[in-house]
Amino acid sequence: MSLDFEGGATMNMIDMSVIILYLAIIAFVGLLGARKAKTSEDYIVAGRDLNFPMYFGCMAALTLGGAATIGTAKLGYQSGLSGMWFVTSQGIGLVLLSLFLAKKIFNLRVLTISEMLENRFSVEARLISSLVSITYTAMLTVTQIIGIGSVLKVWLGWNFTLSIIVAGGIVLFYTVLGGMWSVTMTDIVQFIVMSIGIFAVMLPMSLSKAGGWAGLHEKLPSTYFDLSVMGGADIFKSLLLYALGIVVGQDVWQRVFTARSLKTSRYGLIAAGGYSLLYAITVAIIGMCAFAVLPAITEPQNAFASMAVTTLPPGVLGIVLAGVLSALMSTASGTLIASSTLIVNDIIKRFSKRDMNEKRFLIISRLTTLSVGVFAMVCALWIQDILVALDIAFAVLSGALFFPIIFGFFWKRVAARAVFYSILISSVVILISLMLKGTTSIVPILYGLATSCVTIVVFSYVLRDPVKPTVHDEDEHVQKIHTL
Repeated sequence: MSLDFEGGATMNMIDMSVIILYLAIIAFVGLLGARKAKTSEDYIVAGRDLNFPMYFGCMAALTLGGAATIGTAKLGYQSGLSGMWFVTSQGIGLVLLSLFLAKKIFNLRVLTISEMLENRFSVEARLISSLVSITYTAMLTVTQIIGIGSVLKVWLGWNFTLSIIVAGGIVLFYTVLGGMWSVTMTDIVQFIVMSIGIFAVMLPMSLSKAGGWAGLHEKLPSTYFDLSVMGGADIFKSLLLYALGIVVGQDVWQRVFTARSLKTSRYGLIAAGGYSLLYAITVAIIGMCAFAVLPAITEPQNAFASMAVTTLPPGVLGIVLAGVLSALMSTASGTLIASSTLIVNDIIKRFSKRDMNEKRFLIISRLTTLSVGVFAMVCALWIQDILVALDIAFAVLSGALFFPIIFGFFWKRVAARAVFYSILISSVVILISLMLKGTTSIVPILYGLATSCVTIVVFSYVLRDPVKPTVHDEDEHVQKIHTL
């Protein structure tokens, strides 16, 4: 049995079997990880005990998910090498986080960004920031599930709904059971498979099919080799959305909390940032090869999958597609556990169940993870465009939370109520701008950042709350947190 794809290629039953077997293996590995999730810290931050190889692999797998792979190949198909800016911006964000904030974040010993904002400012700041972060992490989960649905639709011939239910259900299964430990163990497998599939197999064989680098120059417009062809506005938008979003993303912070040491945290972030750059260039080139070989693809979002089934022999194809599926599933599980953590730690436990014991915390966490996962799957069926969902997620996060977090670390005079109003007003401005200008416009993120910054500065001088220590005052602040 074989299935037809754009370009006239087919998928062999061998490859279908490899993908289905891989899904079963991931589910099994996730189940093994569930055995280690015995406390709230095990479930949320893997006991804060990951060494460098595990931490680096997990951080890279988290960042380079479905949007990174499917989205960059799509951009490479449409615009060429400049499609790399999307993922490169995320890598830049990881490096910035390592250089300027990793030490401060690691020493906090909290579980969420919102928890830090309460310690620095107020409970209101914790509440409003957690709602914004939940929106971001949930929407990011949606992007990965959309990616899973689109590739399985192409690979296995299933309809979009069935693809989401099966693959999304597997991610939901192991994340609900084992939390961060299951996510970590599956991420290691997924990182290895993803790296082999993209760098060792897909890139060289795609270039070979397209006639090598010289063949690409012959078949593609010269603009495809121009890093700036996307335009300065779109490149700037990528940097604003994704670099800043990575710096203040709960899913990334939560991985920082899993590191065994500060050294592991900092060097792991830099290594993952460098890996992101290589990944961005590689997948953009694969998208270019797809345009050279299959210029008539009707849905650019399927460029990677269609190129794979056109280029690779049976068996090898299954391994490469399993690698792409790895990227999708690893990010989906990471953002899913981040959403659950925010809801349970910053909403339920903080405002309703402050005396919650470990056993009840784990039960509520698993139920919350299940609920968020089902919600994300429903949203994925509704939105269906991976880059649209991603733009919404990063616009809200970067525009509303970047300045409150940065000022919280570096400016003592910030008023607690100013932070609350800043997050609230900038979120409203971003959402209204998205509706008026569309998700492709750079205006919403610019309006959001400007509103956030001005509101904080003006209200801090007007309100003049009592000065609390910045997170920059590490010794005093860490001591305070440990005594809470």
